Amino acid sequence: MPIHPRSFNKVPQVTLIFWLIKILSTTVGETGADYLAVNAGLGTAYTGALMGGLLIVALLYQLSQQRYVPWIYWLTVVLLSVVGTQITDALTDGLGVSLYASTAVFSVLLAVVFVLWYWRERTLDIRSIVTLRRELFYWAAILLTFALGTAAGDLATEALGLGFRVGVVVFGVGIAAIYLAARFGANPVLAFWLAYILTRPLGASLGDLLSQSQEYGGIGWGTINTSVAFLLVIASLVSFKQFNAKEKS
Repeated sequence: MPIHPRSFNKVPQVTLIFWLIKILSTTVGETGADYLAVNAGLGTAYTGALMGGLLIVALLYQLSQQRYVPWIYWLTVVLLSVVGTQITDALTDGLGVSLYASTAVFSVLLAVVFVLWYWRERTLDIRSIVTLRRELFYWAAILLTFALGTAAGDLATEALGLGFRVGVVVFGVGIAAIYLAARFGANPVLAFWLAYILTRPLGASLGDLLSQSQEYGGIGWGTINTSVAFLLVIASLVSFKQFNAKEKS
């Protein structure tokens, strides 16, 4: 596969806005998938096919860009979040695969992607996504972090009985601990990927907490209200990033 070096990194700088959009997108992945599959009546199979098709279109457009473009990058992330959720839900609800097994399998697959990525490129630093091959490794890793985060989050909040509120606290504390470790000298690349994985179950727990009825331990906003509210915030933040990108170009 050709390297195709580019002049610009294809991934945004890791700032507070980056993490805010990432967490919000994972929440939309959880509530949006639930809304389409259950409330809209599409079912898991049709929802997966629809979102998979949209993801392919968005990803191809993202790959065709020569530099970071905020709106297409984050659209790809949101669609990956929905598809990653759908993969785990299909395994759990459709095929009866236990959350323990899916968490283990996705952990192994993600580790394999990281090993192959490092073996070929000698780095996992997202500040160096300047070739097509590195970008393909990057998006493969992102998809698996969403699938793994969904499985691990459901395992913690449902199978292990933590519940949505405790799940938000536990995963939030985990991310804070990783941040502190990075501040005190932990490997920044490792810290980034660990935090990235944990934002998925954090966002999923937050989405379930807000959208699920009080009978099931949630606040009761509903999937559509939660999804729309978070999508509006994402759109506002991405528009801000897009405007800044144009100002600097």
